[in-house]
Amino acid sequence: MTPTGSAGDAADSPYVLNAGTTADILLVDDERVMRRYHDAHDIATEAALMRHVAAHGFPVPTLFSAEGADLVMERLHGPTLLQALAAGELNLHDGAEIMMDLHRQLHAIPAPKGSPEGDVVVHLDLQPANILLSESHGPALVDWANARTGPADLDLALSAVILGEVAADAGGDYSRAARAMLVAFLAITEGDPLAQLDEAIAARLSDPALIPGEEALVQPAAELVRRYAPTDLIIGARVPPRD
Repeated sequence: MTPTGSAGDAADSPYVLNAGTTADILLVDDERVMRRYHDAHDIATEAALMRHVAAHGFPVPTLFSAEGADLVMERLHGPTLLQALAAGELNLHDGAEIMMDLHRQLHAIPAPKGSPEGDVVVHLDLQPANILLSESHGPALVDWANARTGPADLDLALSAVILGEVAADAGGDYSRAARAMLVAFLAITEGDPLAQLDEAIAARLSDPALIPGEEALVQPAAELVRRYAPTDLIIGARVPPRD
């Protein structure tokens, strides 16, 4: 039987799987989790886009309900791409390929009706911590809080900037590996992240989920993206037809 659920199912759950800056992930049962926002948050766009991409076969958790500031969705089992990379289960090139493949799949989905001409669905936080190597879906993309429609190159640019932030953190444990992964990602990018880099910087600086210290890394990260972006980036026609 396919599980169903509502926000009330986990209202009193003491099991916090992940405490975030703007939302927590609570355990409902072995098949469901609930994303609960700390403050008033309009989840309509997030829920609509999750359902839209799922309907087109994109690997995303099944959404069971969206009420108030709570989203009840399928619990995916497996490590994040970040965890798999840290454990040495995947190499950095494979990680970059997984990221690019998810971008490719996502941007090929027809934009929802009424979207501006040329827009596609963009996640705007597609990075190793938000990719689950799930048993049921393979690499699946989670945390759709920032998702909307927009230019595909903006999505690519934000992924590059987020990798660049880790690379720019000279005292971080993963700085050198993140730099190598950024280079690998930019080398296979099917688009032009530089075209939307300024917009990506602005979006990143306005992200309420930024933790203390991350804001100072955004501009250095952007400089790394400019430094390592190939001069012959392939700019292809990726705008799909609408529904």
